[in-house]
Amino acid sequence: MPDPTATAPALQEDDVAAIDHLRSTYEGLKTELSKVIVGQDDVVEQLAICLFARGHALLMGVPGLAKTLLVSRLAETMSLSFSRIQFTPDLMPMDITGTEILQDDGSGRRQFEFAKGPVFANIVLADEINRAPSKTQAAMLEAMQEHRVTVAGHSFELHPPFFVLATQNPIEQEGTYPLPEAQLDRFMFMIGVDYPSRDEEIAIARTTTGEAFPRLAALLDGQEVIRFQQLVRRVPVPDHIYDFVVDLVRRTRPESGDAPEWLKPLVGWGAGPRAVQYLILGARARAALRGSYMVRLEDVIAVAAPVLRHRIIKTFTAESEGITSRSIIARLIEELNKEG
Repeated sequence: MPDPTATAPALQEDDVAAIDHLRSTYEGLKTELSKVIVGQDDVVEQLAICLFARGHALLMGVPGLAKTLLVSRLAETMSLSFSRIQFTPDLMPMDITGTEILQDDGSGRRQFEFAKGPVFANIVLADEINRAPSKTQAAMLEAMQEHRVTVAGHSFELHPPFFVLATQNPIEQEGTYPLPEAQLDRFMFMIGVDYPSRDEEIAIARTTTGEAFPRLAALLDGQEVIRFQQLVRRVPVPDHIYDFVVDLVRRTRPESGDAPEWLKPLVGWGAGPRAVQYLILGARARAALRGSYMVRLEDVIAVAAPVLRHRIIKTFTAESEGITSRSIIARLIEELNKEG
């Protein structure tokens, strides 16, 4: 068993205190959100990991599971600006980014001024992103990747922190424009939102059918979020974690000599190098949120499914046999653990 501290740099004293502060702040965020959100602990944690790792998330779930409410209230606890964009087939890029309008400058002359669109917010909910045509999707994805938008030949920066949460409805695909694999790869996580348990559903009925929701306390601001994002990238990662992550990702590629024989008929395309980056960043963020001063193997395993599930493209054989990406990922991890 490798020494978990081998070659991992030690944290500075200030960083240790900052991680303690991040953990206590995160516990406070969960407490505040629990006033309006019942259950969904895993979803809350994965959203927080994406935010503090400076990534974006794609949320998959049927309507009515409080996705919009969760994201808007998360922004409220962080004193961050929030906007929601409902994607539709007639949505144009300028409806997202903004446009130049002709204005009178007060002296009788007219000039163009840029009117910002809803993408100019700290947290943006792109609701049903697959309902908009590819040109509009591309404008949204440029903002996600470059943190800027381009209108009429001019570029406008999006101020950090900037976090996009896109949703897709898995049960209604008619009249949609599915995101290509290259665009899916830009999302750090694909987060699955499941139905609540029976007890949670009873609690939802009790808490959401009475008086108005309470206002949530703002526990941190944009600058603190940025400092925590910088802190996450300083969390030490031992060498054997890098080895595990790279070996895991390489085994998802059927054309690679590292892939096991059982995987080759089930997977058409595996994950690319961006999966390696997001596995490390996600593990760093999870470790920090849980008050750990170093990344552990359990942190990598916890983020493996949301990082890899939309990066493993299954074959028809896997689809016909009902084999899920989650089960493929779980088997790869189990085999790697046995070899280690």
